Amino acid sequence: MPSAIMRKPFNQWDLMYSGGGSKRNGQLAANLSAMVFGFLENGEGCSPATLGSKDCELDQVLEAEQEKNACLEKDKSFWENQHQLLQATLCRTTSLESSIRNITKETIKELQTAGTLCGCGRLMTAGCRNCLMREVSSRLSRAGYNSSICKTKWRSSPEIQSGEHAFIDVIDNTNSKKGEVRVIIELHFQAEFEMAKASEDYRRLLHRLPEVFIGKVERLNSVIKILCTAAKICMKEKKMHLGPWRKQKYMQAKWLSSFERTAPMTPLSMGKSGRSPKPRASMLTVDLRDMLPDTNCSPVAVV
Repeated sequence: MPSAIMRKPFNQWDLMYSGGGSKRNGQLAANLSAMVFGFLENGEGCSPATLGSKDCELDQVLEAEQEKNACLEKDKSFWENQHQLLQATLCRTTSLESSIRNITKETIKELQTAGTLCGCGRLMTAGCRNCLMREVSSRLSRAGYNSSICKTKWRSSPEIQSGEHAFIDVIDNTNSKKGEVRVIIELHFQAEFEMAKASEDYRRLLHRLPEVFIGKVERLNSVIKILCTAAKICMKEKKMHLGPWRKQKYMQAKWLSSFERTAPMTPLSMGKSGRSPKPRASMLTVDLRDMLPDTNCSPVAVV
């Protein structure tokens, strides 16, 4: 019986590494190697599902990075524009505003140097806002300006809550062509726009505001719009809610709503710190003989 012939399966690697070493085998091995590397370079050796998933993840990362960079550039451009707008708005001034500003600064400086006490018994520049407003308004009136203390008061609405605010104004009617010009004086202007959880960008913009604002109504309105827009973007970046008292309409109501003007009153007492007030007489020290009719009774001392 003839012996069984064992058939070995054909394998291309046998051709590559067989001991024959013929040119045909070498050429076949070179073609096979080129085909394998070609698959790897073209990505045909990977699973389509796996390759597609990796490409998608990479695209998402790149898109997210591009969006982040675009947002950073946009934010940087926004704050730069706000600084430029605020600077341009504050730099524009008229001779009327400059004159009022000089008198106001001189008054405040004089009060700070002298350590003046007001009728409340406190330093006028340290915390008595009402007496400080009265003194500044009185100085402006003595200089010939139609100055007064204004008080605005507004009711609640669906957009803002009610409130009231006091400040100084000057009304000028000397220029017949321009008509009536109203100048607002706010002695603590920066404090009106402060926010406890503000970003560093907002704080830098806030520090560009003058501590004492003196400007026409139109200029004040422009500054309010710039700061309130910045506050809105600031809270949006921090993913926080903007308080209703920081919205533009509320801030405009403080100075631009209907108001009442009162004539300036000189503070009750003006003196330097350290002067004690004159003691008032007590009723216990009054001799009742001067108050009672003539009687035969002997005088009674009141202790």
